[in-house]
Amino acid sequence: MILQTHDIHCSPEKAEPVAIVGMSALYPTARSLEDYWSLISASSPPRSDRSCDPRDDPSWDPGWAAGIGLDDLDIDPARFGIPPAQARSMARLQILMLEAAGRCVEDATGGTERALPGERTDVVVGACLGTDRHYANALRIEGVRYIDGLVRGCAPSGQELVEPIVVEARQSLLRSFGGSAYDRVGEMVSTIPARIATAFGLHGRAVVCEAADATSFLALAHALACLRGGGADAALVVTGQVRESGLLAHALRTKGLLEPCSDPLSTRGCCTTLGEGVGALLLKRLSSAVQAGDRVYATIRSCAVRQDARPGPFRRTTSAKLWEDTLRAAYRAAAVPAGSVRYLESVGSGAAYETKAETAGAAEVLGRGAGGAVAVGSVRDRLGHTLANAGLASVSKVALSLYHRTIPPSLDDERAPGTGPFGAAFRIPRHAEGWGPDSCGVPRRAAVNGASVTGVLCHLVMEEHPRNATGPIPLPPAPAQPRRRASGAEPIAVLAHGGYFAGAPDADAFWRATLSGRDGMQSAPEALLNRRLYYSAGELSLLQTYSDQVAPVEVPVTPPHGLGIDPRRYAELDGAQRTVLAVANEVFSRYDASALKGPGLVAMGSNLSLLRERQANSALAVEDLESAVAALALPQGLSQDEEKALREKARTDFAGLSGLWSPTLIDSCLASGSAALVANEYGLNAVPVAVEAACASSLAALDVAIGALRGGTVDYAVAGGVELPCNVLDLVLCSSLRLLSHDRIRPFDAAADGFTPGDGCALFLLKRYVDARRAGDPILGVIRGVGASSDARSLIAPDVEGQAKAMRRAFEQVDFAPETIDYLEAHGTGTKVGDRAEIAAVSQVYAPLRRRPLSIGSAKSFFGHTFAAAGGAGLLRVLQALRAGTLPPNTGLRVVNPALDLAAIPAVVSTESLPWPAVPERPRRAAVSSFGTGGINYHLLIDEHRDDS
Repeated sequence: MILQTHDIHCSPEKAEPVAIVGMSALYPTARSLEDYWSLISASSPPRSDRSCDPRDDPSWDPGWAAGIGLDDLDIDPARFGIPPAQARSMARLQILMLEAAGRCVEDATGGTERALPGERTDVVVGACLGTDRHYANALRIEGVRYIDGLVRGCAPSGQELVEPIVVEARQSLLRSFGGSAYDRVGEMVSTIPARIATAFGLHGRAVVCEAADATSFLALAHALACLRGGGADAALVVTGQVRESGLLAHALRTKGLLEPCSDPLSTRGCCTTLGEGVGALLLKRLSSAVQAGDRVYATIRSCAVRQDARPGPFRRTTSAKLWEDTLRAAYRAAAVPAGSVRYLESVGSGAAYETKAETAGAAEVLGRGAGGAVAVGSVRDRLGHTLANAGLASVSKVALSLYHRTIPPSLDDERAPGTGPFGAAFRIPRHAEGWGPDSCGVPRRAAVNGASVTGVLCHLVMEEHPRNATGPIPLPPAPAQPRRRASGAEPIAVLAHGGYFAGAPDADAFWRATLSGRDGMQSAPEALLNRRLYYSAGELSLLQTYSDQVAPVEVPVTPPHGLGIDPRRYAELDGAQRTVLAVANEVFSRYDASALKGPGLVAMGSNLSLLRERQANSALAVEDLESAVAALALPQGLSQDEEKALREKARTDFAGLSGLWSPTLIDSCLASGSAALVANEYGLNAVPVAVEAACASSLAALDVAIGALRGGTVDYAVAGGVELPCNVLDLVLCSSLRLLSHDRIRPFDAAADGFTPGDGCALFLLKRYVDARRAGDPILGVIRGVGASSDARSLIAPDVEGQAKAMRRAFEQVDFAPETIDYLEAHGTGTKVGDRAEIAAVSQVYAPLRRRPLSIGSAKSFFGHTFAAAGGAGLLRVLQALRAGTLPPNTGLRVVNPALDLAAIPAVVSTESLPWPAVPERPRRAAVSSFGTGGINYHLLIDEHRDDS
């Protein structure tokens, strides 16, 4: 096997600057980009029509800055081509992000198409926790259980008296919390980038990143990697945080991270308030932007991210040394002197111990320049903490400051200059200052700090783009090393794996189950599905499921041996997080975690709203349920005291979730918490991030990891996916959209009628192939290419062209043709439309010049549809098949659907394991497909590793 490994991944020290060519801003006190600049350049606090004094406004929540938000923005979904039936199920964040994206595109293009190469424009969204639709859907469905608890004790004359009350109460739930067949799609955060891609005709990646407070920085880092690697020509980055419910403020307050604070740069020990905000940036490589004649607000020279890997409850770093190391990494990558930075946008948490660590570390790097004290500020003094949007709000502020050549003022307390934690290295400007040129002709430069509760540190270096009014600006020199090119993408080695699926608690059991032909599907146990309340065979309902078939796992109840996690904290973790720890333990039983050196990444494919988060919100919102059924007429014969006691018992039974007031509640609600647990508990210097791309989330997470490895920003990565959809909420929502099989999932069968949900998790340890060979690491397989696309046509129906586009993009990265692929691990959803679309796309790409039949299979036939973990299950199956030299079988297949026309490829779907013949001139070769709702498509190519290669 010949692999091109020499000097292909871009050196971060010589990476091309990335230009910001478009921006938008939606904040409570700034509804446009112009308003935003007025807000951040003003020397006095923002004013609003609504009081921020709780004595004047009793509805004010001290967890949200100024008590105001974005509720009054009137945006018509029809402008973005969204039909009314789907609009009713849209999350509020979704329509706000569409609006922000539209304004950003308009800002960049001026209404033309010149700045938007739609075919190769990625959409990267940053969001954190669930949406209002997640919470409303959960309340509607869990409300059935509340009603049952309320009425079961008040029917002395029998069930026949209760039934009309139940019917009335359920109708009340539908009226109060809404409900439509599109709710499952409408609540998914990955629907947001998919809708943006559809609205603006974009066909690149469509993906969501989440890393708590550092969400914006990880979204930007992924966009930078895609641009610098040549996988995209433009990237639309949209991040946002709105007040979905009281859960976030409650969870942060119980952790001690939320108190009213007017000065985020204070060291008085106060923290900051929460704020709403949505913003967008359109990015291009600087050479592309200049060539297109784009206006450039500023350029991004580098973005360094690091992790403070400390076991135990999540918390922000207090390490000045780690801050110093992060800054130094950023300036090495930017290839500019740290002393040339004249403005620092601070985290501004308001917590004394965090501010002191940040400024002490920054002073060691920035405080040694010849330009005098560095001006410092934080946008939180005007916006509050906008969490997932915080980093983008800061980057937008600095970009505008560089563009207007103005250092913005800080709304600080009246401390004397040079006092507090900043000392002589920094100063706090109290008025807007003209930003004059450097005496040596150095461009104006600024930097942005970021940090998250999960332990992430970020430092981003920015620079002005000189404006030449008398003539065209010359093109910047080309990067010293080539961007990603056809047949030149750096191969990535898989060093270890782990898996946990129905009936298969580890990777070896997973393979044994595959060879046995036995699947893990079953009727849902009563503990998982209360049939009396939630199951009605053959009936379509917004409150019940017509199918009770699942492929569940037993969630671990004790932590892996050797991890010193507090038992009470472990018990309060979400089931997905506990499952991830078990699978990570398997990975590191195969590869010593202590041998991993240098910076790393943990990229976890996941739904962004974990089950525990939805349950915690429902428990906190029990009053909303009570209000929904307040007018419910209980049976006569109950005294006032009896009815009061009955309602109190129903409330207590419903809201009795353990750990609801625990300081670690937020830890168990974060999707990125799964990745952070792996990094922190195993002591990895690896930044944790959650990635959602619907059912393609695992391969999207692998794409994020591969981009970081190829870009040289990390030396190793743990990537994969997890989801546990075998629960009442997901069963009911998928049933409402008629996605579930009445019987069981049968990919490619003539009788296929939907999927069966399955729980699952798969993780993989990755390194650059050349590094793995140099270190003598065991190599299970070699990832050669990963292609991604958004079909930008339909939110629900799969698109043949979009899937084929992802496949072709994968082959653009390699030096071999589709006819050399022996085996395809298909997405295989088991829906007639989905199976036909997938095979049609395969036929387009794989059929020409093929002589030997392509073997096709799907892990879903054994383990059900594991949603965010689906691509991980497929890759796990391929790796083990390569190792065994065995083509894996499918199960449950009775009659292949003749409409698929497999003979035209040619291809076969086998129901038995077969030898995988070796080919002397090349390695065994396979592909993995994964497609998500909204037209999100990924395709991965993998080679067998031969020891003599």
